[in-house]
Parts: sequence; C-alpha cells; structure tokens
Amino acid sequence: MRIRRITAIVAAGALTIGGVLTATVASAGVAEQQSVNWHGCLTGPADELGAALDDAGAQCGEVTVPVDYSRPHGRTTTVAMARVKATDPARRRGVLMLNPGGPGDSGMGMVLAGERMPEVAARYDLIGMDPRFVGRSSPIECRWETNTFLRSAGPNRGTFNESVALAKELAAGCAQGNLDLLPHASTRNTARDMDLIRGVLGERKLSYLGYSYGTYLGAVYLQMFGSRADRVVLDSAVDPDIFGPGLFSRNAAAIQAALEHWAAWAADRNDEYGLGATVGEVLATVDRINSATARRPLKIGTYTVDSHVLPYLLFVHFYDDLVEDYADLAEQLRVFDAAAGGEPTTPTPTPSLEAFLSGLFTGVGYAADRAGTAVLCADRVASRDPGTYFRDIQAHRADEPLFGPLTRNITPCAFWPVRPAEATTTIRNNASALIVGADGDAATPYPGQQAMHQALAGSRMVTLRGRFAHGQYLAAENECVDGTVNRYLVDGVLPIRDTDCVAGA
Repeated sequence: MRIRRITAIVAAGALTIGGVLTATVASAGVAEQQSVNWHGCLTGPADELGAALDDAGAQCGEVTVPVDYSRPHGRTTTVAMARVKATDPARRRGVLMLNPGGPGDSGMGMVLAGERMPEVAARYDLIGMDPRFVGRSSPIECRWETNTFLRSAGPNRGTFNESVALAKELAAGCAQGNLDLLPHASTRNTARDMDLIRGVLGERKLSYLGYSYGTYLGAVYLQMFGSRADRVVLDSAVDPDIFGPGLFSRNAAAIQAALEHWAAWAADRNDEYGLGATVGEVLATVDRINSATARRPLKIGTYTVDSHVLPYLLFVHFYDDLVEDYADLAEQLRVFDAAAGGEPTTPTPTPSLEAFLSGLFTGVGYAADRAGTAVLCADRVASRDPGTYFRDIQAHRADEPLFGPLTRNITPCAFWPVRPAEATTTIRNNASALIVGADGDAATPYPGQQAMHQALAGSRMVTLRGRFAHGQYLAAENECVDGTVNRYLVDGVLPIRDTDCVAGA
C-alpha cells in the first residue's frame, strides 16, 4: 500500500487529442460494444488535476465494466482514464498503462510523467486509469474520521484492544452503503478492467509500468492475461505471496534499517537538531519518546498523541531519503521530544506535523489508504481472531520492539462483512518483465522484491544499491536505472542478467 504517491508526475507538452474510438471487446466470454468518448478533463474550477491534464494536452474518457465479471450483463460501474498520445506517431508501439500504487491512488495523473521519459512517451500512448472504486471511477466511500487504519498496537494487551476496536469501527464504516460492491473490489477485477480497456482501445497487447501495489496489479495481469502483455516494468515490487491485509507484516527489519540510516544523518547534524551525537544516542531519543507515549499521551498543539502513533509517523518518513524528508522528521521529533520532556507549555507542531496529525485524527483530505482498504480485504482472507495478531506481535517484541506492533497489527479486514469473492491469485509463471527496486526500501522490503522476481521466472531485476527510498524509475534520478528501463520499454532489451546500480552515481 502506498502512503504517498510517486513524485515523478510533471506537466507534459500540449498535444491534440480527440475523436471517438469504438471496438468490440470480449469480457467474460461475452462480446461488448464499447466506445470511448474522449473529452476534456477539467470538472470544475477547483479541479487541479483536471486543469493539469488539460494543460498537458491529455484527454479523459470512461469505460463501462461489470461490477461482477461472473455476471457480465448485470450491474455495471464506470472506470475513468486519461490519455496522452505518443509524441512520435510514426514510431508508435502501442499503449503503456501506468499505475502509481496504493491500492487507492488515482492513476490518471501519471500520464503527466511523459516529460520525464520523452523516449518512452514518443513510442507509447500513455494511459492512466483510476482503478475501480477509486478516484473518478465510482469511488467506494468509507466513512472514516482518519486517513488510514495503520496504527501501532502499542505496548500491551490494553493498547492492542484499542486497535481492535478501531479496526472494527473502520470496517463498519466501509460496509455502510457499499456491502454489495466490496466483494468485487479485488485486484483480479481491476486486471480484468485493464484488459477490457486494452480491447476497447483496439490494442492487441498492453504494456505496463506499475509502482508498489501497482507491481502486484501488473503481476496479476500477467498471471491472468499473460499472452496479452507486451513490456512490463514493476518498480518497488511487493511480495506476491503475502500481499493483502498483512502486506506490511514482514517490514519491521527494513523500517528499522531505514531508521538507523536516518539516525546517522541526524547524528551528523546534532548541532542543528539536538537529537544525539551518535546513531545510538539518536535511537535512544526515539525510544525515549516512544516510551513516554506509552506512559501517557503527549499534548502537541490541539492533538493528544498516544503510543499508537510514533512508529507510524516514523514509517511514513522513510518512503524517501531526500534531505528535506530527513530534515522534516528531525524537526517533528524535536516537537515530540519537547512534549515528552514535560515542557511547561504545549509544543506547537510544525506545519507538516500539523497536516499529519490532522489527517490521522480527522481524516481530512484524500486518503489512499481509506480508498484502498477494500482492495486488500477482497484480495486475501484475513484471520478473524484478534488473538492471532496479538500472539504474533508478542512473539516478535524482542526482535521487532518498535515496528513489529505496527506491521503485525490487526486491520479492518479482520472484521470485514463479506468474504473475498475469489481465491487469492498465485503468481507463478515464466512471464518476461523488468523488476526494479532499491535494497533499502522500507515500504516494499528487498526480500519481497526478490520473491516477485522468483515468481516471475522470465523476469530480470535491476537493483539500486544504497538507496533507502520507495519508487526508483524517474523518482531516484539514477541514470543506470532510468537507462535500463528506457532500453526495455523503447527497444525491448532486457538485461542479460540481473543488474546492480549504485545510488548517487
């Protein structure tokens, strides 16, 4: 699941796009006549995405898909997409569908990345789809007063029981008004939607670039529709054998490694931030703050922050290792440290900390986690016994004291009102694909990336060594990574063998 979107979304040059495309496509064995009426993307004066798409020369359209593919003539829903045509029509290869991750993130804005990959944009129509029930695609509205279910279980059974109560409440918030849709929010159905779009666009094959959760979506598409896949790039791959409600269950060690990498950076700047002069001292400051939240909630501005929060706050800062991200975390921890030290006045949160706490405690703004929880719960069955989660946390408290209670905690899927409509997809095939990742990724740890590589036996892998960040192609601005991906997408050249690149080179 993505907490933040890939940042390589930029404005592209103006293009002229128009017309109506009609094609006959097969869906669940039934031929359906579909038309895409391409139109402008702006929906109103406050629509920043629509304005950016229009400025880039993109156009938007919709397709109609079955809610339940086993009943192709039953209830339908709408899937929205954006398109930027290939800038070199004479050398056009086909379409490249883009997905930024999530689940729950909108994909339409990804077509704005064409300026960052001009060679690729010359050869492909870029297609960004909002997956079913997300963004502009008839979204499922979970009634939450938070932007995520992610919380630490805290130090004991009592704080874990608070997590249980929250998970139950959030599950009920998704069920209200959506009960008949929830079983059909699965990745398998989104893959079917992708293939329907391929047919509607008149394409024999579909190329694909997906990040994070988008790697699982791409792998499921390869498993279900491999003969219709062309060139597939999976960046920051998830472990296909565990993706679902427990997607973070094996992340604690990777998050701890990222914390230690940041701690070394903070220790070198102790004169500026005062968090400790060595890695050990900085980590001790973090532990002191975490212990303080376990003793009593901390007052920060208008918010009361308890032991469920700090591990999650740390985790979301390790989606990138940019200096500004590291500095932001250091400033936020200075506020927490002041609160933990019992200063006589309530510390004021930094603007970014205010935004974080506001989203966590009120749910203000768009939240990919809120939109994507239905996908997690539709993809894999979760244990409905709270005790299984607590026992797992307890078994790992010694080796995962800070992040185990976060990554192994109970989720709303334990109380989901419906079961998945289909069995979980097993990813095992010889499909050709390029897998891209960093060995320091805290969100999709390297062992899980390697598991995806092994599951797709025909794949090659390019690893960016020494980067503690999530999302590599374009986002890392690494010539080795970008060149390898571009050669594959443009010329079809996979590396002869797995390849290493070096961060900062």
